[in-house]
Amino acid sequence: MKHNFKNLKIWILSMEITSDIHKICLEFPKSEVYGLVSQMNRAAVSMPSNIAEGSNRGNIHFKHYLNISLGSSFELQTQLLIANQNKYITDEKTIEIENKIIEFQKMTTGFISKLDV
Repeated sequence: MKHNFKNLKIWILSMEITSDIHKICLEFPKSEVYGLVSQMNRAAVSMPSNIAEGSNRGNIHFKHYLNISLGSSFELQTQLLIANQNKYITDEKTIEIENKIIEFQKMTTGFISKLDV
């Protein structure tokens, strides 16, 4: 079964998270451009990209891409916490974005389990 990725709530949420990450990374120290900024942007972009790439495949392969997207979200969550630990972002902004990432993780896990049926 093929899916239109633009209509998937997980894709829409992951695009929002990606936008949030790009915006906050603009405020990071220049010394992090090739380090944490690059890593966070790559992990964030990976989330909607893998959903889109897998959406045109059968459910078995789609689940594989969804799991990659999910893995990227956990990577991004960790990097977000590192950025907060280094005081690059406020606690409030960290909580706001982390809550979106956690919601994405729950939604994606649920979606994967529905594909099993």
